[in-house]
Amino acid sequence: MKLKVCGMKYKDNIKAVAQLQPDYLGFIFYEKSSRFFNGTIPELPKTVKKVGVFVNAPLKFVIENINTHNLQAIQLHGQESSEYIKNLRKALIDSGRNVMEIIKVFSIKNDFDFSVLTTYENICDYFLFDTKGKLPGGNGYTFNWDILKSYPSTKPFFLSGGIGIHEIEKLNAFKHTKVSKYCYAIDVNSKFEIDPGLKNTNELETFKHEL
Repeated sequence: MKLKVCGMKYKDNIKAVAQLQPDYLGFIFYEKSSRFFNGTIPELPKTVKKVGVFVNAPLKFVIENINTHNLQAIQLHGQESSEYIKNLRKALIDSGRNVMEIIKVFSIKNDFDFSVLTTYENICDYFLFDTKGKLPGGNGYTFNWDILKSYPSTKPFFLSGGIGIHEIEKLNAFKHTKVSKYCYAIDVNSKFEIDPGLKNTNELETFKHEL
């Protein structure tokens, strides 16, 4: 499974985490988030993809940040419709950036209606399942992964929501479930933080080794 570290904020910490060679680093372009990123992303290893996280953002704002930060992937963490994503794809093509990974987030609490995925099947590259909380992402607790046993799709997904060092054993058990073959990546954030946006590199290194 690949690893995505989300909610990066501070330059030196970004560089330090990038040295651990995660597959993705996430930058949140949502002003209400305590991890809101409005700086300059330092140069990263070519193997690390930069992900821009947006919440119900105007397409112009998304495209501007893609161009400014040379993002390789987009994570949509709001109530973006399938029509929104189609328009985003068109805007990317028009701007000369038609090759872009699009990750659509769905939040889960006690249950989930998987039928909502249907209209997104052919227009995004990955789904991401996160814990439903007061704010989009970074809420610090997991949802019941048993819900994913009913996953009806073959589209690869990111598993997110309160995953930290103490979930390694649980993740190892999850790897033995049938649905795990569609789990493309693990997405971590708040459980590895010293402060919002500031990651503990020692714990991340341990986690990556065990993943």
